Order: sequence, then C-alpha cells, then structure tokens
Amino acid sequence: MSSPSPRPSAPRLSTARALLRLLEFARPVLPRLALGAVTALGAALMALMIPIALEWVVGGPIASGETTAVVWGALAVLGLGLAEALMVYLRRWLVVAPATYVEYDLRRTFYARLQHLPVAFHDRWQSGQLLSRMMQDIGLIRRWLAFGLILLVVNVLTVVIGAVLLFQWHWALAAVFVASGIPMWIQGFLFEREYGTLTRLSQDQQGDLATSVEESVHGIRVLKAFGRGPHALRRFTGQAQTLRDTEMRKAGAIARIEFWLVFMQEFAFAVSLIMGIWLASLGRIGVDQLFAYFAMVTILRWPIESIGFLFAFMMDARTATDRIFEVFDAQNTITDPERPVEIAEPRGALAFEGVHFRYQDAGSAEPDLLNGIDLEVRPGETMALVGLTGSGKTTLTTLPTRLYDVTGGRVTIDGVDVRDLRLVDLRRIIATAFEDATLFSASVRDNVLLGRDDLDPRSPEADRVLREALDVAQAAFVDDLPDGADTLIGEEGLSLSGGQRQRLALARAVAARPAVIVMDDPLSALDVDTEERVQAELRRVLAGTTALIVAHRPSTVALADRVALLEGGRITAVGTHAELMARSAHYRSVISSFEREVEQEEAWRNDRSPFDDPGPTADLDVIAGEKDEEAAR
Repeated sequence: MSSPSPRPSAPRLSTARALLRLLEFARPVLPRLALGAVTALGAALMALMIPIALEWVVGGPIASGETTAVVWGALAVLGLGLAEALMVYLRRWLVVAPATYVEYDLRRTFYARLQHLPVAFHDRWQSGQLLSRMMQDIGLIRRWLAFGLILLVVNVLTVVIGAVLLFQWHWALAAVFVASGIPMWIQGFLFEREYGTLTRLSQDQQGDLATSVEESVHGIRVLKAFGRGPHALRRFTGQAQTLRDTEMRKAGAIARIEFWLVFMQEFAFAVSLIMGIWLASLGRIGVDQLFAYFAMVTILRWPIESIGFLFAFMMDARTATDRIFEVFDAQNTITDPERPVEIAEPRGALAFEGVHFRYQDAGSAEPDLLNGIDLEVRPGETMALVGLTGSGKTTLTTLPTRLYDVTGGRVTIDGVDVRDLRLVDLRRIIATAFEDATLFSASVRDNVLLGRDDLDPRSPEADRVLREALDVAQAAFVDDLPDGADTLIGEEGLSLSGGQRQRLALARAVAARPAVIVMDDPLSALDVDTEERVQAELRRVLAGTTALIVAHRPSTVALADRVALLEGGRITAVGTHAELMARSAHYRSVISSFEREVEQEEAWRNDRSPFDDPGPTADLDVIAGEKDEEAAR
C-alpha cells in the first residue's frame, strides 16, 4: 500500500491571501463575475425596497382607505419581486459559464503540472490524493466562485445596507439588531479556526480513501487470490469511519454557528417586538414604521442565516485552493536547461561518468545506491547489465532519460551531458522499455505509436512503423484481436496477458526509433520459444542502435556484445561473457543464479519438482563464444 502523501509544512496563509491565488485563473472572467455580483446585489436591493413600499402602503392607502392606491402599492411590490427574480436569473446566467472556464483551466493546468513534475514527486504522493485534488477540489472551487463567493459578498452587503436602513425608523430598534450581531462575529472567528482545521483533515482523508479504493481495484486479483478481500474491507471501513467522524465534527461546528445565527436573530426579534410595542404605545414610532421595520428584519433573516454555510463553503474552498497549490508549488528539479544543446545526428554513444545517486528520502547515513559508476556504451553496441537483486540495475536505467537526475557525476550522450539537452529532445534520442509494462486505455495502435508524435497514426508510414515494431516484438496476437491494431485495450492493459503487455511495450520502444534504447529485462514474461524469436529480431533491429539491457536471464546476456557487472553500487567488471566468466568469481555466481532461475521456471512449466535433475541446459558459453568469433571476424 502507498505511504501517506506529504502534508503541508509551510506557514499557513490567511484565508484572503490563500483565495487570492485563484486570481491568476479567474482574471479572464472577472468582468462577468463582477457583473454577476452586481446583478446579485441588485436583486438584494429590490428585496430591501419592498419594506419601504409596504411602509407607504400601510401608512397611506390602507390608513386612509384608498382602495385604488392599495392596488398600485401591491403592483409596486409585485414589480419589485419580478425585478428581483430577473436579477437572480441574470446572476446565474452571468457566472455559471465563467466558473466552468476557471474549472477547466485549473484542471488542465493541474494535469499538465502532474506530467511536468519528476518521478520523485509521484513516488512521494498517493495517486488517490492527486485524483481527489484534480476532481473534487477543483469542482468545489468552481461552485464557490459561481455561488459561494458572490452570495457571501452580496449577503454581507445586504445585511449592512439593511442595518443602515433600519435606523430610519428608530435608532433603538436598529441598535438592538446591530448589537445582536456581535456574538455572531465572535462565533464566526472561533468557527474559522476550528472548521479550517477540520475541513483540511476531511479533504486529506477523502484523498486517502480514494487511494485505498484505487489500490484495491488495481490489486483485485491479488486480494482475491490470497482471500484478503475481508481484510481490505476492514481497512477501508476503518478509513471510512474516520472520515465520517471528521465529517460529524464538521457538522457540529456548522451547527454551533448556525445556532448562534438563528438564536441571536430570534432574540433580537423578540426584544425588538417588545421595545417596538412600547415605543408605539408612547407614540415614538408609527404602526407603519414598525410594520416596515419587522418586514425588513424578516427579509434580512435569510442573508444572515446563509452567512454560516457560506462561510463554511469559503473555508472548504480555501482548503481546496491550498491543496491545489501544494502541487503547483512543488519543486521541479528536472527541467530544461537555460541554454540547451542540440545533437543534430545522434550517434548513440552513452556514457556514465562518476555517477552517484541516492533517492531524496534516503537518510544521510545511508551509502549512495550508485556509488561512482563509470561505464561507456559504444555507438551501435548492445551492453548487458547484470548484478544481484538490489545492486541498482533498474535505478541505473532511469538516469539516461532523466526520470531521476544523478546526485553526482554525469550521464552523457555523444559527449553531451543529458542535463544540457531539452527533455523532449533527450527522450526522442533515448527510449526505455520497462519490465513492468504499462499500457493505456487506448487502442493498440495508439499505445505502440506513443513515442512517434511526428507521425499521423492513420498514415501509411505509421502503419509500416507499427507493423515492423509488432513483428520485432513477435506480437502477431494483435491480428487476432476483435479490431486488430485498433482494438481498445482495458485499463493498464489488464485484459491482456503479461507476455502480451510486455511485447507491446517492447514494440513501443522499437517504434520510437531511438538512437539509444534502454531495456529493463523486457522479455521476462515471455516463454522460451517466443523469447528466442524476439531476440533474433532484436539482433537485427539493434544492429545500428545502442542498447543497454538489464539482464536476468542467460539468454538476454547472450544478446549482448559486452556485459557490465554491477556490484555494491559500482561497475566492477566489463567485458564479453567469456572474459568475465574467466576472471570474475562474482560474475560466475550471478550467472549461476540466472541459470538456476531458468531451470526452476522450466521445471514448473513442465510440472516437475525444481529439485529434480534439470537435464542439459543451454550452453551460454557456446553462444557467447560464437558472438566473440563473429566480432573478431
């Protein structure tokens, strides 16, 4: 299971400063958002004018008994209501489309940022956390911009304007209303501190929960095979219960501020009613004024009550913004150089010069995983890289394409430090085929031609490159798929066998036509017969291509012109297979371990004990000797 994603350690910005970071995305649509706010304020002003109209109706036509004037007063109130409804419609029409544009821009930028950040970033972050930020948090920001922000600003202004209007009827009644707001502001301050912490915790827990779902779905075969479904369910249930508890605490915080908002209004209403009747009995306020006062207070009820959930909405949006910008602010250490070098015609000379490497989270007391690698792969040469498990072979293959950067020394291509090349140019020169073949939910054609953005996927040239790559990888099974090369394969290619996925990944590397190809045991999932045919094709294809191949099988070593032995983070020997067998005891031990693994695979394939006499095996020395003789000729 993935480790938790990093939690924020930087000082927390104020809510206003945090939300202002959205301005760079909202700036193109600010005019329409501002017009939406104006129309929302206009709707509020129409509502606030209704009590003034009612005061005129009660104090004039109703008091005098003028029926016709009452009708005109009713029509005036109706007109104000219709104008308010029109303003509400305009507000929605003005803000919905701009908010979706901001959502689109945020989502596109977020995805681009994920593609741009180095592999080391993705090693530290749970995929579920990134997914929840991409979908849930950005969607929440869109809803807040279109609804929460405008209504919060307008409702606060409505309350302020309404409170000022109350003073035209009687200062004492208005003072009661204003004084009732003091406890609400105090509770609002306390609410921000508590709810801000809870909403951050909740959104992080939702990301963790998404990660658990994703891991369980991707690992469903393992869970079923080992009968660990109930264990995964218990783990998920515990996480879901923790999230529920946090959501209940959030609901409690909202309930408390809502209590104060409603209670203080009712308290002010009751006090105002008693005081108003007393003032009316003394003749200090008219019935029409008292009626208008309570009509105004009634209209202000919803703006006041809404401030609670709108404030909570703002805190949710602020937390979502923090989580989005944690990714935007992540440092990218693998970037294009300021003054890139171009290699017009790559020859494919790959060299490691004094290379050191350690992962970023490795302790300072730990030795470097790669500790002074010196290795030269000549143009057109196939170099096999062998070593025991944990010696750093796979890590070494990630350095030429700058999936990780060296922490010391340098990697060069044709004498140029790979850090002096643009990433897009570097990754056209060097292609990689991984042991763990990753395919995408797309057609076979799109997967194989992934590295050929210079080709139209439907062009005759693309068809030729596709067919040649599939032939090299011995992927004739593609022709038997329902739609051939246009067949859509499932998520991560799990609808295919391991060997089929590996062959398509190998075809993808071949189709890229690189000057250098780096392969991390690309044939491990193939049977012996298929592997032999693939090797024969690779010998032909790699004749002019520089290749660095991590080998875990004797047959893969046989494909190479030379072999490099990796031991303790260093290259301890380089030479042909025959030379290393003659002079390196450690190399003989490594090769023996390869042969034992092959014998065990054959034993299991033939359904017999791996401890039985395996019989004759392929003579690797003979194959290597033939290659040496051919090279000498």
